[in-house]
Amino acid sequence: MGKTYIDTVKYLIKARFEVDGLVEKPDIVGAIFGQTEGLLGDELDLRELQKNGRIGRIEVDAQMRSGKSFGTVLIPSSLDMVETSILAASLEVVDRVGPCEARIGVERIEDSRNLKRKQVLDRAKNLLKTLLVEEIPESKELSELVREDVKVADICTHGEDKLPCGPGIANSDMIILVEGRADVINLLRNNIKNVIAVGGANVGRTIANLCREKEVTVFFDGDRGGDIILKELMNATDIDYVARAPPGKEVEELTRKELIKCLRRRVPIEQIEVELADERRNHRRPFERRNGFRNGGFRQQEALPIGYRQEYAVEDTLKEQETKEAVVIEKESLPEPVAEVFEEDPQKVESLKAMLKELEGSLKARLVDANFNSLAEIPIRDLMKTINETEGVEGIVLDGIVTQRLVELAEEKGANYVVGIRAVNITHRPQGMRIIIAE
Repeated sequence: MGKTYIDTVKYLIKARFEVDGLVEKPDIVGAIFGQTEGLLGDELDLRELQKNGRIGRIEVDAQMRSGKSFGTVLIPSSLDMVETSILAASLEVVDRVGPCEARIGVERIEDSRNLKRKQVLDRAKNLLKTLLVEEIPESKELSELVREDVKVADICTHGEDKLPCGPGIANSDMIILVEGRADVINLLRNNIKNVIAVGGANVGRTIANLCREKEVTVFFDGDRGGDIILKELMNATDIDYVARAPPGKEVEELTRKELIKCLRRRVPIEQIEVELADERRNHRRPFERRNGFRNGGFRQQEALPIGYRQEYAVEDTLKEQETKEAVVIEKESLPEPVAEVFEEDPQKVESLKAMLKELEGSLKARLVDANFNSLAEIPIRDLMKTINETEGVEGIVLDGIVTQRLVELAEEKGANYVVGIRAVNITHRPQGMRIIIAE
């Protein structure tokens, strides 16, 4: 019995036939075998080729219409292209199927390996893209990886408190105090090695000894969190300068340019002492609670962190040469307290408080109209874009921090209420706008 399959299909012969009569598929196959037998010799005899697995099963698809038979013939071949072409041409000698006249014409010979080649090429392209994007880093990335590993490897500990520090802490006459290990790592990445972390609000013996021996610059984040540590340091040790990160930023995320700029803007400790004295005289505490809300509720807007100057409130347009000159900059006045909204319209305030409670922990924001109906509720990351695209905004309630940028955008859209968990660095409050801050 001849084989009905072949191991490798190289080519596929496609032919069409027309028979002047009604015939069955076996009749057509029999006519092909019978009329080509002995035509091309034993080496290209269809029966021998099929028996040896050189060609596959002859597939016939026949249809009957108007007393005639039409259809296609498919013959898979593992012969080379020359032998396959000869075999295909031999099909056209078939002129009868049984008693009926017939005509067979070869349409084309397909290289079945083309499909496999296309699959291979497509897969190779995908693999190459994956390799280039995910596996092989760019030269810049390689440099950053090497540099980061080297800098992180430089981190060590100092003193009996084993505080994280850079390798230059022992030999340098000037040191920089930061809040935590992440800040130390960022400064090391940017080749600033005379840095050490305070390690908390409690000033240990290691920091106290260093502050007595060296010139000390305190470098903290651009929020109120560092004020407690700064006051502890001022009470327990001798420090010389204070530098702060830009508002809303942390030391660990600053670029080299930002680090250098902040350190150049450091403020003498004497100026900080003047600020603190003025603050005590004016009784303007950053976290003062309102009467009747001792156990929580709403509070006044926070003041600017200690050590900020006007350079942070306006765009820095001073040239490098000017920054090196001895320029005396007056202390920035603290923002006016937020108007007490709840006294004007307690019902609206309670409604806003309820909305804020609903959003608690969701990291979402809600825009409301004049009737306090919801216009949109979106993730905080999409808040600015949505405010710009929404009309009729009366209030903005967010499970997050109220910033100066948000207040300015709310003013542009005509909103009268901004409600959030807390406010940071609000240097200007538009007249008539109510800012409600929850504890």
